[in-house]
Amino acid sequence: MKKLQMSKARTITFEQGCNMYLDNCRQRNLREGTINHYKQSYTQFYKYFNPQMPITEMTQDVYKQFVMHLRETLHNDVSINAYLRDMITTLHFLMNEGYLEHYKMQAIRVDKSHVETYTDDELKLLLEKPNIKKCSFAEYQSWVMTNFLFCTGIRQRSLIFLKVKDIDLDNNIVRVNVTKNRKPLLLPINQTMVNILIEYLKHRQYKTTDDFLFCNVFGCQLVKSTCYHRLYEYNKRRGVETTGIHRYRHTFAKQWILNGGNVVTLSRLLGHSSLEITQNYINLLVSDVAEQVNEINLLDKFAGKHSIKMKRN
Repeated sequence: MKKLQMSKARTITFEQGCNMYLDNCRQRNLREGTINHYKQSYTQFYKYFNPQMPITEMTQDVYKQFVMHLRETLHNDVSINAYLRDMITTLHFLMNEGYLEHYKMQAIRVDKSHVETYTDDELKLLLEKPNIKKCSFAEYQSWVMTNFLFCTGIRQRSLIFLKVKDIDLDNNIVRVNVTKNRKPLLLPINQTMVNILIEYLKHRQYKTTDDFLFCNVFGCQLVKSTCYHRLYEYNKRRGVETTGIHRYRHTFAKQWILNGGNVVTLSRLLGHSSLEITQNYINLLVSDVAEQVNEINLLDKFAGKHSIKMKRN
């Protein structure tokens, strides 16, 4: 039996509906980055839909037409699904608010792509320590950040919000207070990374422990764009054409698994909300694992000279 709902005194426009959902995001205290993401999607929606269109005209058939439009104009399935997810989330909100009749919406099927990681040769180039007597502070700090990203696998946002006081060099621990799921992390770091940070803090010239660990040339907090371009230029100077801060997170996960680390611990270190998310990382690394399977041929190891031969009649 259909649940009775209060009828709305008037309808709203598509734009008003989108703005209502943005207000709902603010009420739920979602990150500004998440809200800006929806705003960017809405800008694209308004190119296809008239913002002043009554929301009641957003029928299931209209939604399906929009799906076809995206498939014809965009050639990246991941981008298409990103827009569709934002559309579905927004329309579900308006359905629950009583502005739309409930109907089923689906995103498209997307083939999972292989996770890109840094190769062993690239890591050797990137992790080689620069000559402190000759390099700039920016280059030296980029080297420290590269080591830190590869050592911990943390996200860029977490990196730029780290403060000096978050580094516990006595207990080899990093307190990561800004995370994607808003749950703080206590990450252990190895002694090599501790030694790097001890030296780095001597050059950092911070005034108080409330200063940000990684900063721009003026000692202020790094912004995302500066952090990205800093490491992009660092990679180029090292002769590494591939780049990407999140690539270190993938590389950390790959190396952890290939070197015998267990999945449960990896999930905790990455700050994943479920083991299933971590398993997705491993599934996308299957080609690398396959190389180890060939190297460690268990059948050959245990068969050896003890294989049974068939009797001939």
